[in-house]
Amino acid sequence: MSDIRKRVGKNGTTYQVRYPDTTSKSGISYASFHTMKAARAFVESNKEPAAGHSIHPEIRTVAEATDLWLKICEKEGLNGREPVSGYTLKNYEYRADFIKAYRWPKPLRELTAPDVVAFRSWLLNGQMSRTVASKVLSSFQSVMKEMNIRGVIPHNVAPGIYVRTESRYKEPIRIPGKDEVGALLKAADELANVSNQTIANAWQRYRPILYLAADSGMRPQEYLAVARSSFDAAGVQVTRAIDGSGYRLSVTKTAAGRRFIDLSPDTIAMVRHYIEHHSHDNDFDLVFPASNGRWMCRKNWQRRGFNVACERAGLMEKVEKNGKTVEQPMYRPYDLRHFYASILIQTEPNLKRIQTLMGHTSIETTLNVYGHLFEEKDGRNNPKSGILDQVL
Repeated sequence: MSDIRKRVGKNGTTYQVRYPDTTSKSGISYASFHTMKAARAFVESNKEPAAGHSIHPEIRTVAEATDLWLKICEKEGLNGREPVSGYTLKNYEYRADFIKAYRWPKPLRELTAPDVVAFRSWLLNGQMSRTVASKVLSSFQSVMKEMNIRGVIPHNVAPGIYVRTESRYKEPIRIPGKDEVGALLKAADELANVSNQTIANAWQRYRPILYLAADSGMRPQEYLAVARSSFDAAGVQVTRAIDGSGYRLSVTKTAAGRRFIDLSPDTIAMVRHYIEHHSHDNDFDLVFPASNGRWMCRKNWQRRGFNVACERAGLMEKVEKNGKTVEQPMYRPYDLRHFYASILIQTEPNLKRIQTLMGHTSIETTLNVYGHLFEEKDGRNNPKSGILDQVL
């Protein structure tokens, strides 16, 4: 028989359910809940009769569950998704080390919500940033969810326990204006036609990259990986990206990243001219291959291409670094994506289409990042056309 006991401790009031469990040494297991309603629901649900039957009775500790989770991530993919990339797996392994380093006081199946809260406190009081602590706890949440749906544990005690971090976009995003983007593109035109042949040759490639970035809103890891076969007379199909390690090409980060983007005729003509007259053959069908036939390094593109255009366009600012005043570009390559979004919001009435063109998984992402721009929307509507048609 099961029973519910009210517990009052330093973490507040909880309701502990004691229920039969044939896989535990004592024959009894415990589950804790923050409300009596949740505890009663657990007792009355059909989960309790099955609570004593684990599909993986050999998984008894958090460390064993974490190792199983890593194997699932690598071989199967979580909850029906694709297996993670090698780069993502290394990140997961790094987080897993923290999960396994913690001295968990109980076996996996006996953990309660207060135990997870204690783990969170350990993370936050350790020598790591709040952001890292949040990611580690998020991975632990994923471990517990996967163990629950696979029948390793009868219920997941971790939901609702998070480390809140500052939003990535708490500070207003910095968006280049039309005049500034126009100045960047003009600088690219000039650099591609200077008398210095070395500089001009380099900008035969950097110029169409800059135009494509502004006209498509693609992420740098997407347009540097773009294939020749991805272009047609109307635009570009985004199908792949450079993975986080920079060492291999992969699919886009999410399925939503696969999208077709309309381009301005001038941009398409410029890219096609580059493919036909300057791009060299390579094993990856890249439009903009490096000299070794592989994809360009994102940092090299920013340093040798984008930053040089910013300097020529006068888009520089003075900042304090390590007690010294230094001059640096006002923008980053990624800010052209924000520019693209701002023009879309001004001209595209369909919010769902904006989400699609940005490659966002959910509409919430679009609104969280660019919601403040919708207040400035003037209601103008421009159906399918390239973004640069609004600038040039």
